[in-house]
Amino acid sequence: MKLYEFQAKQLFASKGIPVPRGEVASSPEEARAVAQRLGRCVVKAQVHIGGRGKAGGIKLANSPDEARDYARGMLGTPLRGLMVKRVLVEEALDIDKEYYLSATIDRTSKRVVLIASSKGGMDIEEIADTEPDSIIKHPMDPAYGPMDFEIRDVMARAGFDPKATRAIGTIARQVYQVMLDSDASLVEVNPLVVTGAGAVIAADAKFDVDDNALFRQQALAAFREESEEDPIEAEAHRRGATYVRLDGDIGIIGNGAGLVMTTLDLVTRAGGRPANFLDIGGGAQADSVRAAIEIVLLDPKVKGILFNIFGGITRGDEVAKGILAGTQSLDIKVPIVVRMAGTNAEEGRKLLEGTNLVPAAGPIEAAEKIIELARR
Repeated sequence: MKLYEFQAKQLFASKGIPVPRGEVASSPEEARAVAQRLGRCVVKAQVHIGGRGKAGGIKLANSPDEARDYARGMLGTPLRGLMVKRVLVEEALDIDKEYYLSATIDRTSKRVVLIASSKGGMDIEEIADTEPDSIIKHPMDPAYGPMDFEIRDVMARAGFDPKATRAIGTIARQVYQVMLDSDASLVEVNPLVVTGAGAVIAADAKFDVDDNALFRQQALAAFREESEEDPIEAEAHRRGATYVRLDGDIGIIGNGAGLVMTTLDLVTRAGGRPANFLDIGGGAQADSVRAAIEIVLLDPKVKGILFNIFGGITRGDEVAKGILAGTQSLDIKVPIVVRMAGTNAEEGRKLLEGTNLVPAAGPIEAAEKIIELARR
């Protein structure tokens, strides 16, 4: 789950991380009133996407009327596909330097990794492509957290201003701690600003919380807004399905995250473009398989569906029943290829005989078949 910038900054402020003065506005006149209190300010659209500045979602206002006009142009209009319902109006900073600082999960080292760069204010992906050596990463020991000498080393290698390292070091430790306390998967400050007066302030904030931890993060769970999520992902979440929408046209359904990820790779290598990740999990019954088909078909771009099932806990005959239930009760106009192996796979394949479903002996063959059929 993602937090809006203003929500992340409220959390930052509660943990002692310095942020600019600012208030949220949901109308142009509210934005004007906030600007009157702040003076020269920045109007920032509140949506769960990056690159707002390039998309016109961040504007510098030199007067209250200008802030009102910028807010009027943002509110009620889509920004990169997401409707802007609120803007954050906050004081304009006297920016001397812009840095990048974040903490996230590194699955290779199985630790929280601290990331720093002197190239703040830019997309981190862009920096990684053009100047990879400018991004410094350091995994933290989970038993001790970031040690002072480690933080100093990261800042030195990143090329941070030595006069600001004491303040930045304090913020780095706070970022790490708030990540642990909030069960976050990402805490990002970009840019971390050093002002002309030498103050260090989190000028922007990105905060992602692990959905699996929301049961113990009730204060953060209250921030969830389905209207800001992809509508198909929101529907899948309501049904308890593990689904991620992608930008292709081949629907992917499998049991087990690793198998589904492998299937995505196989489809991509065969020249196709996966439309989604959907894991029906272990022990899936017929009703959950039918629901998976419904969810995948909510995406109008889907031209074919590939089932890749390896039976362990999940029985092949139950999966077959679910596929049949879905195809018989839904108006399906796209081809479906089924690869099935493992527990009761033979029984499952027999149930599918005589139908329009296309069998495949192996996963590579299945990927090639569904791409061929989807292109017809």
